[in-house]
Amino acid sequence: MTTPHSFHIPVMGIAFTIDTPLKVSHLGIDSAISLVDDILLEKLRKAYCKKFEMPYHEINGNTKDFRAKRITSYLNLIKELAEKRFEQLKDVTNGYGEGLKQYFDMLPDTSVLKQRFIELTQKNNHRVALQAFLDANLSMGKIEVNIMTKLDKGNYRKKIPLSNKYNDAHAALRGYANSTLSSSVIFSAGMNPRLYGYIEEFDDFYPDESGNIKKKIILKVSDYRSALIQGKFLAKKGLWVSEYRIESGLNCGGHAFATDGHLMGPILAQFRDNKEGLVSEIHSVLVRALSHRKRHVPQSILPVKVSAQGGVGTSEEHDFLLEHYKLDSVGWGSPFLLVPEATTVDNTTLTKLAQAEEKDLYLSNISPLGVPFNSLRGNTKDLEKWANIHKNRPGSACPKKYVAMNKEFTNEGICTASRQYQHLKIQELDNKNLPRETYQRAYDKIVEKSCACVGLGTSALLKHGLDTKTEGNGVSICPGPNMAYFSKIASLKEMMHHIYGKSNLIKRTDRPHMFIKELKIYVDFLKDKIAEVTGTITDKEIAYLSNFTDNLHEGISYYQNLFGSANKDLYNNAQTLRVLVDFNSVLDGISDHMLHLKEMARQ
Repeated sequence: MTTPHSFHIPVMGIAFTIDTPLKVSHLGIDSAISLVDDILLEKLRKAYCKKFEMPYHEINGNTKDFRAKRITSYLNLIKELAEKRFEQLKDVTNGYGEGLKQYFDMLPDTSVLKQRFIELTQKNNHRVALQAFLDANLSMGKIEVNIMTKLDKGNYRKKIPLSNKYNDAHAALRGYANSTLSSSVIFSAGMNPRLYGYIEEFDDFYPDESGNIKKKIILKVSDYRSALIQGKFLAKKGLWVSEYRIESGLNCGGHAFATDGHLMGPILAQFRDNKEGLVSEIHSVLVRALSHRKRHVPQSILPVKVSAQGGVGTSEEHDFLLEHYKLDSVGWGSPFLLVPEATTVDNTTLTKLAQAEEKDLYLSNISPLGVPFNSLRGNTKDLEKWANIHKNRPGSACPKKYVAMNKEFTNEGICTASRQYQHLKIQELDNKNLPRETYQRAYDKIVEKSCACVGLGTSALLKHGLDTKTEGNGVSICPGPNMAYFSKIASLKEMMHHIYGKSNLIKRTDRPHMFIKELKIYVDFLKDKIAEVTGTITDKEIAYLSNFTDNLHEGISYYQNLFGSANKDLYNNAQTLRVLVDFNSVLDGISDHMLHLKEMARQ
């Protein structure tokens, strides 16, 4: 049964989509739950069991394999509750209710499913036929899960290291694998060979005799090469990637994994033009691996979807991505943070998001992972962080330790945002007797790290009225730059109508096309990289920056051809083409500057 919608809601932070499937899956909308925080999942499971008068048995920290068991129990609960809502929605025994009307109202007018429903409801004595139609054709949105592969911290019991299968990401995978869900796990943040090898232990990830896979794999990738490498790596283990989810390297929310100047448009074109070859090459590897393992070998090539996300904001962009690049789905992330019916954002943060402008949304260095992180200025977690710094007590108490992976000072990892780490690091800095300005720069880099694994989860506790004594009330949030153009707290219906072109939530007239916005962010990123060069530039730095610049030039050339031949009603061609010329000039200036640096290095 095909999905009724052409978009999905990606995972956002830790808490912001933690119960989104319960809110929207009965309406046929796909969404994803982060599996980072099992403590938060357990608290929410308890809250939902109480709300729906269901039995609750605590899984505490002394329970063997508690992390995986908490995740399994939460996912099973969300699935059960979502399925009940869906079955109630479909039941027309006593006539169809508001839920069913909502399901079809939110579909695009071009939907054949919607047109058939309207026809059936216009007929007399249609109830039996309508029930049969609904049972045969309506589908729930998929309840997907997201595992960030980098968050795979090893764990200890009584100071003794546990085996790899108890690592955080491994346990999260096991928690999903043991659940009753039939959906997909999304792997983000790059390849983790040890984690990928662990997938082999679970039968649900392999095709059955009919070629069906109960638990599918989605890879979030930023370029074609990464998709090919990871897809073949998994295929050699008999594991099939059912979807490649392309995300903009910088025009996205959360952690930003920049490419070497490769832009989204050319990347999407490469996937479109090479998809058949990609799938065929990986499938041949899969067949050999399955045969070797004496598992079911599919009779034909298994289906593969290609989707994209990162910066999309208008129905025109949505439709263009689907049609021009032949995508199966488009991810709408940050705009949904302003939809309380779909996401879980506390009221204070919700107001800040609605008021945010470009200057309030920035690519920060606050993540303890050391990866650039999109953030909102003035978020309550940052205010809490700066208050601690002014008290001369920088750092967080680190109650959850999901990012406690730094081993500079301890055998067991500690988090670079923790009070313990920052105290030790500042002590080390004090002993260097550096000049005042040099010292201050180094100090600022230490204390700017923020406790993300707590900050990105607290919003759900606040929204559900749960205790925050351990975590505090500070909330971090990670919208993409696209948030600047959305300023209305919207209903789910309003956002759906915006996506499908029935209305427009963006009141500003100066929003650039998503491709142009990404290009600007990449040019600014390149400028910052050049500014970071201190002393004599090295050959390695020159090679990186030159390659980055060349790739941006190639991207601009691609966009000049694309926008030059596009429909005038879809793009403001003349203005966009002038902007591209300006960016080319900026890059020419950067190239000249690098030549100057290179010549100085030779002297």
